[in-house]
Order: sequence, then structure tokens, then C-alpha cells
Amino acid sequence: MFGWEFPPHITGGLGTACFGLTKGLLKHGVEVLFVVPKAYGDESQEAVRLLNASDVPVLIHDPVYREYWDQITFMEIGSNLIPYVTPAEFEEMVTENTRSAEETLSPVFAERFQFSGKYGHDLMAEVSRYALVGASIAANNEFDVIHAHDWLTYPAGIAAKKITGKPLVVHMHATEFDRSGENINSNVFEIERKGMEEADRVITVSNLTRNIVIERYGINPDKVITVHNAVEPSEKSEMVETEKHVREKVVTFLGRITFQKGPEYFIEAAQKVLERDPNVRFVMAGTGDLMEKMIRRVAKLKIATKFHFTGFLKGDNVDKMFAMSDVYVMPSVSEPFGISPLEAMRSNVPVVISKQSGVAEVLNHVIKVDFWDIDAMADAIYALLHYNSLTQMFQTHGTDEVNKLVWEEAAGKVAEIYKSAVIA
Repeated sequence: MFGWEFPPHITGGLGTACFGLTKGLLKHGVEVLFVVPKAYGDESQEAVRLLNASDVPVLIHDPVYREYWDQITFMEIGSNLIPYVTPAEFEEMVTENTRSAEETLSPVFAERFQFSGKYGHDLMAEVSRYALVGASIAANNEFDVIHAHDWLTYPAGIAAKKITGKPLVVHMHATEFDRSGENINSNVFEIERKGMEEADRVITVSNLTRNIVIERYGINPDKVITVHNAVEPSEKSEMVETEKHVREKVVTFLGRITFQKGPEYFIEAAQKVLERDPNVRFVMAGTGDLMEKMIRRVAKLKIATKFHFTGFLKGDNVDKMFAMSDVYVMPSVSEPFGISPLEAMRSNVPVVISKQSGVAEVLNHVIKVDFWDIDAMADAIYALLHYNSLTQMFQTHGTDEVNKLVWEEAAGKVAEIYKSAVIA
């Protein structure tokens, strides 16, 4: 299994999903060798054997690898793929990255590649090197199926398949259309399309994503299967308790502050709620390329005294944020699935989600609104803050609902997909 991140070193839901899935697969008797670009040594290996791609030697002069390398083209990436830097930092990165071909190729052909494991300015170079490592790992390990998560690892999955002839399953957690709307990066689109074309099976995290894969990428519907994500059951015997330090109710947005996640709609809805009830505080937890713009918008609307930006949260801090929240909102413009609402519901927090999200396919005890309908969003938030019987109903039934969405069940479906790919 190829992935770009693994807890506790994550930047979003992808690493969390990989962790949950591998734990579920173990319960179905599936042994997983999980390859990451860079391992830090503190990752949980309770369900996987973690392999650090930075430690894997590549015999670059071997004709097999050289032949594969000849098929790889270095590609320039757009700023939409680097969600955690300012425009000034991105410009500096691009300037720094305009190196000569000789300077670029010398580290590429090193016997061991040192991966950052991040989403930096030389991301495409790392993706290409990771593919070579994938070929090397495939040639030196015994396995039955190759599973590649998201476009960053598709080239590695393809390389492993070419070396061994073993079946390839690719997992589509988010398409380029989700991340960028219609302003897509054509290089990333081609990697996604090529990965899905080469794959024996394609797993999508929702029917919403499945439709995009079939209609926008032209992938054969017969090999595209939806397996909805799930959530890790809470290992805490009781709810996290934390002091709010504020008397007002708290409404939370938690996610990347990017186009895909719809942060601007959250802010516009917040203003409408505050016009009706000034005794509410809004929290935007996360980072991203739209963060500065959102801060300026909050200031312009004159609601800064009621609005808080926390930066990126993970681990226990996420649990504490949910414990302080009275309502959770996910206003995504295009969300393939969306694990955070499940985490909020697990913490007994009532949820408002956009209809344009995959998780809306499996949840009933939430309020669903169109991402662009800020009036409906504001009404939903206001109702959950002020009508206790409504809130209690969503808390009671929502918790029961989310407790049934477990990774073991999702993993069982994935294990069946593995079997069908091997048999075919």
C-alpha cells in the first residue's frame, strides 16, 4: 500500500483514512506493508509494517528502472497544490525551483532519495522518485495486491504493477475537480486519469466522486466501486472535558482554508447569525491559501471580536475543539467524503453539512444545506444554538448513527475488492 502520509504526521483526512482502513483490514486477515515517503519513527505500526521510502535503495542503472524513468516527465505544479504557504512564499519557492536540468537530475539518480514527505515546491520530483522506489519495493517483496492512495502515489502503483504484474487498486479520495473547481492542473488530471486507467479496480469514497471519475475522466464504470469512509471509534472512556473560557456558544469550522472547503460561506453565514444573536463565537481551525483573505473578510465585516483563527489542529487539540463546540459546520463546495462531521458527531456535536459532500450520502441526522445558500446555513446554525429539543435529537440519534460507520465494515468491502482483482 502506497500513501503520502500516516498518523500522527498528517495534513488532513487522507492520513486518517489510511490509518483507519489498515486497522480494519487487519481484522479481515489482510497484512499491509505501508510505504510512506518519509517515516519519523513514531507512527503506529499496530496494523501495518511501515516502510520508509527514504531508506530504500534504487539501482538506477538497472535497465528495468531506467526504462521506467524514461517514461517520467517532470511537471511544474500550480499554487493550488501547495495549500499551506502564502503567495509571497510560493513565489519564492518557484524562483528557487528554476534550476537547470543538470542540477535537477543529479539528486534524482542517487541510490537513495531523501523525501520530505510534504507538499512543497518540488512535489512532482518527489512523486517521480517515489515511483522509482515503488518499483524497487515491488521487486523485492512478496504481496498479492498493490493499493495506491490518491494521485501522489498512482505513479508508484503503476511502476509496481509493471515490475510484478500484480493487480493494482487505486483509491480516489479527492479529484482535481474537487480541489480546484474548473481551474484544474492538467498535469495532475493526467496522473489521476492514467492511474485509474492502469488500475484493475478504482475505489471511490462516495457516489459523488464515482460519478466524477466516470463522467470527467472517462473511466469504465464496471471497475469503479464506492466504499464510504468511516471514523475511528473513540478510545476515551468518557467525553473530553475542557474549559471554554467564554460564555457564548461556539460554532466551529475545521479543515483546510481552501476553495474546496468553502470557508467564505462559513464567514458570510456567521455574520448573518451574529446579526440575530451577538452572543456567539465562531472558530475557523485550519490553514490554507485563503487564510489571509478570510482574515481580511472577517475584519471588513467587523466581526473580528467574535471570530477566532486557531491555525492547524491535530490529535488531542481536535478533540478539545469539538468539546468546546456547540455546532460544527462543513460548508464544502465539493467534498468527496468528509470525515470531520463524523468526528464531531462522535463528540456529541450537532452538525451542518453541505449537500455537495459524499458524507451526506450516509448521514441522516444532520442538517444539509447547499454550500452557496448562506441564509439556509445561518438558519440551521441559529436553530441548533437556540432550540434545545432539536439539538438533543441530533445529538442522540447522530451519535448512534456515526457509531455504526466503522472502518472494519469499510475494510471488509475493500478486502472483497482485493479478492475480485486477484481472481480476475
